[in-house]
Amino acid sequence: MKISIITATYNSKINISSCLQSAANQTYKFIEHIFIDGASTDKTLDIIKTYPTVTNYISEPDNGIYDALNKGINIANGDIIGFLHSDDQFYSTNIINDIVKLFQTSNADGVYGNLVFVNREDKITRAWHSSPFYYKNIKYGWAPPHPTLFLKKEVYQKHGLFDTSFKIAGDYDFMLRVMLDKEIKLTYLPKVITKMRIGGASTGNFKQLITKSKEDIRALRKNGFHFPQAVLVAKNLRKLPQLYNRSDY
Repeated sequence: MKISIITATYNSKINISSCLQSAANQTYKFIEHIFIDGASTDKTLDIIKTYPTVTNYISEPDNGIYDALNKGINIANGDIIGFLHSDDQFYSTNIINDIVKLFQTSNADGVYGNLVFVNREDKITRAWHSSPFYYKNIKYGWAPPHPTLFLKKEVYQKHGLFDTSFKIAGDYDFMLRVMLDKEIKLTYLPKVITKMRIGGASTGNFKQLITKSKEDIRALRKNGFHFPQAVLVAKNLRKLPQLYNRSDY
């Protein structure tokens, strides 16, 4: 199985090396690492070009992160597609191998796992323990951590790409489409897949959190939920244990 890892960048020189090294260090080697750069003006591209594990890159203006990710999906050649944001890292060198094994043994259409949030000093500040997928839990705000979600390319061929009218919640909108499809099998890998650095679009300041909440409600309405505010409250309450589950890592 070939794995496509897509990274969107824009003036990401500060943390891009750790992202690149994280992918390069994977024990599973049948990987293509695609970079979609939004015409960076710093040294981001210079750093990317030093890594032979980068198989393809595009640098041009885009219409936001979801437009960039869509470009990556369109040129991906892998059987499975996942994302590694420019500030993030894979948690272990063997995690892609573990993901591939689970795809092979479970006949899954998608695999997801746990996520930890780290600060600039690489200290874990939150830990998102996910759980096995149950269709009924969608209405109670359940969703997997999107940075950990790997999907077969056929899922994108069936459900399309990210809706670029969203600025922050396009991943949630897309996951709702996928989760509501009862023909798609999502399988939980009970391991940490990704270390996510806090301070990004969905983990930033108060204004960004308000924007995300409004977009979450729009995504829920778009996908047929009649009481989106109630689902959003449940979704946010599910985040509280993340603040207290850090001791396992």
